[in-house]
Amino acid sequence: MSPEDIEALFTRSDGSYAFARWGRPISPVVFGVEQTTLGVIKGAFEAVCTLAGHPMAETDPELGANVMVFFCRDWEELLEVPNLDRLVDGLAPLVGRLREAGANQYRVFRFDTDGAIQACFVFLRMEENLSAVPADTLALSQVVQSILLWSDRAFTDRSPLGRLEDGRVVLRPDIGAVIRAAYDPIMPGASQDASHALRLAARVVSGRST
Repeated sequence: MSPEDIEALFTRSDGSYAFARWGRPISPVVFGVEQTTLGVIKGAFEAVCTLAGHPMAETDPELGANVMVFFCRDWEELLEVPNLDRLVDGLAPLVGRLREAGANQYRVFRFDTDGAIQACFVFLRMEENLSAVPADTLALSQVVQSILLWSDRAFTDRSPLGRLEDGRVVLRPDIGAVIRAAYDPIMPGASQDASHALRLAARVVSGRST
């Protein structure tokens, strides 16, 4: 990927550059799915964290779990989740906007004092389109989109996943390379300077820390 390609992955609709990675071990919990699907989602977290070289943990010392994935049939169901409004500011207005937009997914990030990701809330409304997506594909897609603070436009035209000749769906190698580069220990946990993309590009090209 060129530096411009990488910069576009973290340049938001308003033209600002905003990058962040996780600053603590990831501790996920999933609501609203059967046990078999739960295993698929946790397996996707393990695979992506292994790729990134980032640790997972059973619990988060502050939140218990710092990645919460909610599956629902209707957005209003989120308003019935105990204490969710304490974790997600403006939950009721958000539900209204998601309903009006006909959205089927949304992610909310929280950040620590250094700007790194502290928590992520993933909301999935299982309407016809999402329900048709295989569980492993949906899980991998959501985990990839939660491992970094990507641009709101990063994957609107092209999915972060690709399909092999045998039909299996996998993470695109170029996106995997960006994730590995982003979690290089030398790189910052957050950046709002577009020159950060040049540093990512150097690591993607070399395949190692530089």
